[in-house]
Amino acid sequence: MTIERVSEKHYPKAELGRRGMALGLDFLVAWLISSVLGSGNPGIQFAQILVFAIAWLILRVLVVYNNQGQSLGRWAFDLKVLEVEDGRIVSRIPEVQALLKREAIVGLGALLVSIVLGNIRANPTAILLVLPLAIDCGAAFSDTQMRQALHDRYAKTFIVSSRRGYSLDIKFKRLVANVRRNVRR
Repeated sequence: MTIERVSEKHYPKAELGRRGMALGLDFLVAWLISSVLGSGNPGIQFAQILVFAIAWLILRVLVVYNNQGQSLGRWAFDLKVLEVEDGRIVSRIPEVQALLKREAIVGLGALLVSIVLGNIRANPTAILLVLPLAIDCGAAFSDTQMRQALHDRYAKTFIVSSRRGYSLDIKFKRLVANVRRNVRR
């Protein structure tokens, strides 16, 4: 009896810029939904925080679990989240518990950024609330092999490029190239 090696399926690593844009799009949607409840007064708005947290969980957990590992932002930029076991990427969507762990960490950082956006004029030192998200996501820059942020390592997930999506970044690059070409003529 011989043991056959099964070739691993290769998953292309997601570029950090695309990951950032996808996170930014998801943040923008959740922030716009929650900002409807904002009173315009500086300070912490508890109803706004609650709506942001609920919108974040719906966008980044429920939608991802039911949409082949893609949130709205990841779909727009052709990315998807997969599970990691023993350092190898498993071609399956993470369970809800793993997604909840992952999004609780990054969602807290995003929530702090939303608080900054509402209070930056009244209190410029609120910019320091961006640090937790920057530290969490900044870990992906130092991880040259897997490009995992701290929330990815904790939840044992990995972001890969996908063939399924809208390719917003590619369409935007084509549009800019066409505009540049037309301006030069």
